[in-house]
Amino acid sequence: MSYPRQSARTRRFTLGVPRGFKVSPDGSRIVFLRTQSGTDPVTCLWTFDPATGEERMIADPRSLEADEGALPAEERARRERARESAGGIVGYATDRDVTVAAFALAGRLFLADLREGTTRALDAATPVFDPRPDPKGRRIAYVSGRTVRVIELPDPSRGEEHGDQEDRALVQPESDQVSYGLAEFIAAEEMGRMRGHWWAPDGGALLVAHVDETPVNRWYIANPAEPSAPAAEIAYPAAGTPNAYVGLVVLTVDGRQTGVAWDRGEFPYLVSASWEERGPMIVVQSRDQRVMRVLGVDPTNGETRLLHSAHDPDWLDIVSGVPARTGTGRLVWTVEDRDAETRRLTIDGTPVTPEGLQIRSVLDVDGESVLFTASAEPTEIHVWSYGPEGLERLTEDQGVFSGVRSGDVTLLTGSRMDRPGVATWVAGTEVEIPSLAETPMITPSVELVSAGERDVRTAVLLPTGWEPGAGRLPVLMDPYGGPHAQRVLAAQRAYREAQWLADQGFAVVIADGRGTPGRGPSWDRAIRGDFVGPVLDDQIAALDEAARRHPDALDLDRVGIRGWSFGGWLAALAVLRRPDVFRAAVAGAPVTDWALYDTHYTERYLGHPQEEPETYAHNSLLNDASKLDRPLMIIHGLADDNVVAAHTLRLSAALLEAGRPHTVLPLSGVTHMTPQEVVAENLLHLQVDFLRRSLAG
Repeated sequence: MSYPRQSARTRRFTLGVPRGFKVSPDGSRIVFLRTQSGTDPVTCLWTFDPATGEERMIADPRSLEADEGALPAEERARRERARESAGGIVGYATDRDVTVAAFALAGRLFLADLREGTTRALDAATPVFDPRPDPKGRRIAYVSGRTVRVIELPDPSRGEEHGDQEDRALVQPESDQVSYGLAEFIAAEEMGRMRGHWWAPDGGALLVAHVDETPVNRWYIANPAEPSAPAAEIAYPAAGTPNAYVGLVVLTVDGRQTGVAWDRGEFPYLVSASWEERGPMIVVQSRDQRVMRVLGVDPTNGETRLLHSAHDPDWLDIVSGVPARTGTGRLVWTVEDRDAETRRLTIDGTPVTPEGLQIRSVLDVDGESVLFTASAEPTEIHVWSYGPEGLERLTEDQGVFSGVRSGDVTLLTGSRMDRPGVATWVAGTEVEIPSLAETPMITPSVELVSAGERDVRTAVLLPTGWEPGAGRLPVLMDPYGGPHAQRVLAAQRAYREAQWLADQGFAVVIADGRGTPGRGPSWDRAIRGDFVGPVLDDQIAALDEAARRHPDALDLDRVGIRGWSFGGWLAALAVLRRPDVFRAAVAGAPVTDWALYDTHYTERYLGHPQEEPETYAHNSLLNDASKLDRPLMIIHGLADDNVVAAHTLRLSAALLEAGRPHTVLPLSGVTHMTPQEVVAENLLHLQVDFLRRSLAG
């Protein structure tokens, strides 16, 4: 078996890896998701006893008679937004004590008893999406027919049987453009908010998103390979166009409705919501993303009060896990400390982490203790804890780590530089939850360096067994290069594909330049209004440093570049703007015209297109079509609803009009992901063949 086939069959070695953890407050069980082998795409629900190390399968989709082909449209969209490539039970929710779990499978509702280890289907309206038990485990709320429904669970203490459950809608949508309980496209794709309903602690009411997509422009995505199939209609808010109207209502289980009031004209984005003992708490954001407010909500009348306000002259990043409250009600938040060039953790407005330690996310808040991830070195992400005892780092060695905590149990996960795969263990013990992932047939050999005056973090990989004197190699730059994603991390698993590419006869160079996370506010914001200059300059600085370190390995007369999404835009940009450096490019799902990309992402960095048209023109590829004189392959999934295929088609049309030869590879039925086994495998081979031909000589 080849490495590309192994990588495709294992979904890039994610199958068999435990994930989606939830720890019960008493520490007696850990709930998680995992497939049964490294090539099994069907995810099951499991529990693990941290005291004994015993694991138990709670629910296997194969035994529940659920047809995965019957996924509701909302679930297909959620999986695309979450980049979920596996099937089966890929999400679940529990009550407060983690005694029951609800999940949807093929549009049907299932309830698992986590103590008894049993699972049963509930007679709910279909299709079911995002079911969530109330904190006391008496009811389940879910979305069906674009509205929130509640199903009452039978109480055996009152002699109620399974068939006694009551199911009802709490509200009716006003039109087919309105939904209750769902996250709109922007929230799911750009804010990380995948949900749209939150239970009150007593289980008597819900805080529910009310979304009206009437203002949003409609786009239509057809499948040219199936001309008889109707085009899919999507509400896509491109830069400068109207967003969905998003509000909140409090719905009681007996049907009363109260609207939540805030200035939605000034703050149209609902970033996050929660409902804890002290009441609901929401975060709203201005359209230019320079102001965010944390608001407390009075659930009896919907009035809001200001708990915290944040402002930034460029933009405010959304940090996962905040806001939160400690047990005594103190607000957990983050601040961009411009003087210290550090994102810092704050509690009630006071920074509690030192300069130079960049906060990545807040994982859990338990009592007065805050579990979070942070980086002192950008390539490493460690788990830290802050509480009455002070600040403590919980993970060691070079690696990328995360975790969850409840009560006395802290569960840690991590990928290290000196070993493959992902490990999961209970902190302070030798107890591990096993990974069933396959062992890759490739072991990367990576050199991590800092390039240029800006110390651009860079990874360099040479073919296995290559020795000086064996001849200089064509170079393949392999970046993402933009916001929200890092390629250069101290984790062996990050470089398997890069090592395979190197073994095909390339020197592979990967660089995280300005705009990528983990380096502080000025580094992040250096790309404001200009993706082109900082991003390209830093890629070239990394290339020069790699060549300086390996002068007899890298042939700078034969430099290619490939990338996907932002990286696809960067790859095409490189051969258009700097053909003196880059001799060939493979651009996968590239954003070619930023006016075609969504509001929240694009306007954050480039502003409003009607106010800054010259900025959009500067960052667009379309006006550069006549400059192309290097080989360019463009790859795009025709079912992509994130970076739609129009990006590639418009660039191709401009290149054709300018008489510039190029290659377009359309992928029928493929979205922004490429999880299909044969597609993923063959894409690697086709890219390598193209680059070899283009860089020959």
